[in-house]
Amino acid sequence: MNKCRRLLLGVALLGATGPLLAAPSRRRGTALDAELAAIAADPACELASLSVLAIRAGQISYMYQCGRRFIGHDGLPDKPVGPDTLFRIASISKMMTTLGLLRLYEDGHVNLDADVSGYLGFTLRNPHYPDQAITLRHLLTHTSSLRDDAGYSWGADVALKDVIDEKMFAANAGPGAYFTYCNLGWGVIGTVMERVSGERFDRLMRRLLIEPLGLRAGYLPAELPPAALSNLATLYRKRTVDTEVWDPNGPWIAQADDYSVKPPPAIDRYVIGTNATPFSPTGGLRISARDMGVVMRMLMGHGPRLLKPATLDLMFSRQWTYDGRNGDTSDGLFRCWGLGNEQFPDAPGTRVADGGGFPAVGHLGDAYGLMSVFVFDPARQNGMVVLVGGTSTDPFGPANKGKYSPLARFQERILTALYRGAILPNNSA
Repeated sequence: MNKCRRLLLGVALLGATGPLLAAPSRRRGTALDAELAAIAADPACELASLSVLAIRAGQISYMYQCGRRFIGHDGLPDKPVGPDTLFRIASISKMMTTLGLLRLYEDGHVNLDADVSGYLGFTLRNPHYPDQAITLRHLLTHTSSLRDDAGYSWGADVALKDVIDEKMFAANAGPGAYFTYCNLGWGVIGTVMERVSGERFDRLMRRLLIEPLGLRAGYLPAELPPAALSNLATLYRKRTVDTEVWDPNGPWIAQADDYSVKPPPAIDRYVIGTNATPFSPTGGLRISARDMGVVMRMLMGHGPRLLKPATLDLMFSRQWTYDGRNGDTSDGLFRCWGLGNEQFPDAPGTRVADGGGFPAVGHLGDAYGLMSVFVFDPARQNGMVVLVGGTSTDPFGPANKGKYSPLARFQERILTALYRGAILPNNSA
């Protein structure tokens, strides 16, 4: 993953029942459709695909898609994005993983403040601070002192206990002392979940989250239902794979989830509880904007209650706040954190919409060209989902720098358009 671009979602209490995903009350969003289409086509940063959803007062107020989930080549036709197109949502997956972990927490399988070594079956310690335990709370808040510099994903034949070494720990800060966004921590979390449940991570998440909410989603493409797999978006950039050489006038180049020629690989040989990173608890969930709306409305209190209100209070309580010296903010992107979720006060530098009015909690995603946003205002029950399947230029280069936040300028424009056109009173699309 590129360094840091992610948004998760915070929440009000669960409890109310009702349809999980009500249809938009109106669908006359001609002006908003046109505004979003223009943003997607802007040559300053053209978007390969776009799928958005807005919630106003707990109800779906707007959905829109444009672009191609697959860009044809070698005689293969283009495929358009639709409301049920799945995207690999990158680091928003961390929040979904958190929901699964907290179900295990409620069932008494884990203690957030216990030494994770007891769950893993091997000792996980920062060798520079050998007397300080690393806990799930540390991992969920990116304060574990683990670092991504030496990698955070390995094959199914590799055990975490054999690859985590001194290079993967901070030398200048022990557990709980300093915030640094860390993907490796979520591989550890997924492995803990496997150890305490005895289930493979992707199938465990299917039981804990996907099936109870009726989602068409999954962490491993090979196990998606055929209809979902055929509707999975390929992710693109106008740059070669694993380089920073962009060519906005060149072709779109597939970066991930291109199964037009070969099917996705299965994972058949795997020892549960040794290394969950092949399933990517940190970023590998494939899901549509529509189904992300299902999760968002569930967190607002509409639909099945997956977690107790007290557990959700804990999840979205403030765990870390930047004080000028206690963390790496990634150029101002990270200022406040809960358990597995980022928090966005309605203040200069952290606003979701231009001009303010939308305090939020949530998560951002950025990987393989995918740029994702999942945020809502729990008090007003307003929310926004944005999925972009690729960009033609460096989204965080100088030309695309945001005007009022650390986000890319096109993300700011999309979020502000959605907020003004589909959420503010008298502007429901």
